[in-house]
Amino acid sequence: MENTRQPAARGRRRPRQSDIARAAGVSQTTVSLVLRGTTVGMSLARETRQRVLDAAERLGYVPDPVATRLASAANAMLGLYTFSTTFPTDVAHSYYPVLVGVEEEAAAQGQDLILFTGSSRAGTGADDPAAVRRVRVADGCLFFGRHVPDEPIRHLVEDGFPFVYIGRRDEPDVPYVGADYVSASAAVLDRLAAAGHRNIRYLREHDQAPASTDREEGVLRGARAAGAGTAGLVVRTDGTDLDALLAAWLADGVTAVVVEQTDTGAALSGLGAAIERAGLRCPRDLSLAVLGAPVGARGRAPGGGAVFSGFDVPMREMGRDAVRLLLRLIAGEEGLRTRRLLPCEPVGGGTIAAPRPR
Repeated sequence: MENTRQPAARGRRRPRQSDIARAAGVSQTTVSLVLRGTTVGMSLARETRQRVLDAAERLGYVPDPVATRLASAANAMLGLYTFSTTFPTDVAHSYYPVLVGVEEEAAAQGQDLILFTGSSRAGTGADDPAAVRRVRVADGCLFFGRHVPDEPIRHLVEDGFPFVYIGRRDEPDVPYVGADYVSASAAVLDRLAAAGHRNIRYLREHDQAPASTDREEGVLRGARAAGAGTAGLVVRTDGTDLDALLAAWLADGVTAVVVEQTDTGAALSGLGAAIERAGLRCPRDLSLAVLGAPVGARGRAPGGGAVFSGFDVPMREMGRDAVRLLLRLIAGEEGLRTRRLLPCEPVGGGTIAAPRPR
């Protein structure tokens, strides 16, 4: 029989399942099912299976023997990978509810969990492709963390490995379960406008994580809809030296501040400390809204200790929904909606009131 494989040129990467999917005109999930010989794959139309096999032959695809062995049978084991050196197991950590949701749903579905962090004996970091490849011992994996490296995730997509990211992602073909920060943030601005606020500032951190850009988009959208000015609305900070900034805002007639809440809490902590040092009370002297309710002791506002107004992120439900989506991907279901945004729950709190006459 004539060998029709095309040998890869020296220095070129070997073909991946994503290449086969493009050549055969099918999804990567279909390629994975056919090449793994799963029951679902064998039930696909013969013509579809043959297109996949022909494309694999033409491209000279050689499967990873380790990945093939591990994927040969499901073992009811899911990976959970965080892009940090330790797991956020402190109940006051903003990611802790994610872990609770994942554990609850995994147990309900009869799945075991393997926890992965960025630490390893080899000293690789969380963004090292070798560290991420360890997740292949599981049937599929859940990822979460504010800053996610592109390359390791891209390799998983190209190889057809089932995974779900917890949080919204911009990269194409990355399945995720996130929160609808845009709508929730716009609703907070609408509430401030309804209370009479027009001179507002939005304080956010410097990084460009999707959760931060979505919040800013919602704030700008809500401000425009309410007729509030957007010039100078967005201010970035690392959370330090906010006393002078706060004084300048008050001098300019700012009556309300919106703050993003992140896993570091830098912006909110810095502003809260500045408010305390200035002897101000919320909402008597300044209305304050938080995009993503803080947990634990950080959930109380400075100068009075009221519960923050704003919204709560459905972290626990995101974890549960991500497990359900991952299991459906592992089962090879076609036609799935693999990019989902869950609504955020409004929090009335006690830090928004009508502006006090000056």
